[in-house]
Amino acid sequence: MSDAEDESSRGPLAGIRVVDMSRLAPGPYCTMLFADLGADVIAVGGGRAGVPVSELSRGKRCITLELKAPAGRAALHALVKTADVFVESFRPGVAARLGAGYEELSALNPRLVYCALTGYGQEGPRAQEAGHDIDYLALTGVLGAIGPGDGRPTPPLNLLADFAGGSLVAAIGILAALLEARSSGKGQFIDAAMIDGTLSLMAMHFPLWKTPLFSARGEGLLAGDKPFYRTYACADGKFVAVGALERAFFEAVWQKLGLGDVPDHMSVSNWPVIESKLAAAFAARPRDEWAAEFLGTDACVAPVLDPDEVWSEPHIAARHPGSGLRRVPAVPRLSRTPAQARSLDLTDNTAAVLGELGLSDAEVEAAVRCTEAGAKTNLSWPPTLAP
Repeated sequence: MSDAEDESSRGPLAGIRVVDMSRLAPGPYCTMLFADLGADVIAVGGGRAGVPVSELSRGKRCITLELKAPAGRAALHALVKTADVFVESFRPGVAARLGAGYEELSALNPRLVYCALTGYGQEGPRAQEAGHDIDYLALTGVLGAIGPGDGRPTPPLNLLADFAGGSLVAAIGILAALLEARSSGKGQFIDAAMIDGTLSLMAMHFPLWKTPLFSARGEGLLAGDKPFYRTYACADGKFVAVGALERAFFEAVWQKLGLGDVPDHMSVSNWPVIESKLAAAFAARPRDEWAAEFLGTDACVAPVLDPDEVWSEPHIAARHPGSGLRRVPAVPRLSRTPAQARSLDLTDNTAAVLGELGLSDAEVEAAVRCTEAGAKTNLSWPPTLAP
């Protein structure tokens, strides 16, 4: 294997070790990104704290430790001494009670970058409360700003608080702390709160609230109610999305549909006529015919695809061959040391990982003992639905 090939296969974070004790989705997605980028991610399971989403475990080595047992804590501490990053998602104080708090681990490894990824952060009146993405959206004004004005506020899955405000912001913080540690030789504690990340995501929209550009929930340039920035039903009941904000794009849509003279789309008085004509035009043909018609144009018109349709869309198929519902592409694209969607291995690697640290078979057995009895939890994903 050439040097170039070896460099490419390793990824830009090769040599970085991440110990991941996070659960459910935001933390595991964050560390999956690091695994895709070549980091050695060791996911630590066990106990009653729930389990990570299996689809977010690719490229990781999974181990099991009983942290209520002295041997389990000793094994974790031995592992942390070799790590660059530690990620956990417990409520404040829980990790410390398990022997995995920042003070204890940073004393063992002063260069350790420790990220606590939670919903509400490490302090404040709600710090000890349980929460989910929808709650964080509610408290940060996001949920009150999206969805139709005459209907219920509707969350966009759990993409905003969990993944954008949580996983991605935490990843930025970890990378920044790793970079700073190169010069200082010191790690640090990252308080990554999903409410904080979600507030930051609203930086462009907060100042527009209660102005003509964003007057209320469901009403605004980007709210989906304006005729040039919304979805339209097609003849087959499927939809197209129109994002013709700028004049040039709107002209391209209007002319492509053959609707005559192009009106001023930013004139409020023209909106009823514009909406009526666009709705009638798109309703005349099936969605996929419109997709083909607008392909390659600067009209900002795209078919609204179901999740299982995405992977055969020509552009996505060309950029991400082999991707699918259970194999999302590794991102972002790097020219010299690309990210890679590595294999998913959910087998127990405890013996192998702890063996690398020099632990004996007896020490490994003691470190995992009692875990099976304490592993029951109601926090697993996906939940089991009853009829």
